[in-house]
Amino acid sequence: MTDQDTPVVEVTGVTRRFGKVVALDDVTLTIGGGELVGMLGPNGAGKSTLLSLVSGQRTPDTGTVRLFGGNPRDARSRTSLGLTPQETGLPATLKVREVVDFVGGHYPDPVPTGELLEQFGLADLAGRQTGAMSGGQKRRLAVALALVGRPRVVLLDEPTTGLDVGARQSLWAAIREYHAAGGTVLLTSHYLEEVQALAERVVVIDQGVVRADDRLDDVLQRVALRRVVVRSSAPLGESLAGVVRFERERESRGDRYELFTPDADALVRDLVTSGLPFHDLEIRGASLEEAFEQMVARDADPQGALR
Repeated sequence: MTDQDTPVVEVTGVTRRFGKVVALDDVTLTIGGGELVGMLGPNGAGKSTLLSLVSGQRTPDTGTVRLFGGNPRDARSRTSLGLTPQETGLPATLKVREVVDFVGGHYPDPVPTGELLEQFGLADLAGRQTGAMSGGQKRRLAVALALVGRPRVVLLDEPTTGLDVGARQSLWAAIREYHAAGGTVLLTSHYLEEVQALAERVVVIDQGVVRADDRLDDVLQRVALRRVVVRSSAPLGESLAGVVRFERERESRGDRYELFTPDADALVRDLVTSGLPFHDLEIRGASLEEAFEQMVARDADPQGALR
């Protein structure tokens, strides 16, 4: 049995309500050891609620949640869990190194403070009070604290919110390094490119229902639309076969068009026979953003089948 065959997170038939609002509706999800799973969904979809159940902060109304085979409400089940919630409260008067030392002191073999701060680009801030840190710096510290105890599983809820591009790339590198060493990651993100850059598996949640759960490549292949990218000095658009929408960008070598169609072959045949001038033709698969937009469309069925 491989590590990924051994479940570390098991969510079975879980429903969670807040008053009349159904945050999660009969959700089932299993995550094996060593997986890196990206969870996508619009605001209010139920992503953070699911993480709160896995971390033991909340309990389901119906169904079961297991972490390492035990109840996540039991502290013994959480000894190998790292967590970065959307909002992290840090003691404003403590210095960065003091916070890391304090949290690390709760674990038998913590990552040395200096090593952890260097990894997350916080070494120069070791003597600064957390109350004087920027939002992005606090976010980096929150993710660092999730990893200080060398956990087997980390739950990252919007880990790079508020970070600039450089800081986000550094954090991605740290997540990849943790995963490459065998760690299991479940992350949520509003940045679709983040999930596409990191995740091997994608879970799409909308209105408390799992719309899709598959490997990244398979999720992208489920999208009906394809992109035909082409440059032309002539106006192109919906007059061509099967174009459902298009985007135009003016360039000196001819305007660049992105033509979206369910049948790229038919579109290209129509373009060739039209006699219109064109060059630099490319046919591309969907981006994760396009897949996501279709999967959370209100006419998607609960199993994620696209209409």
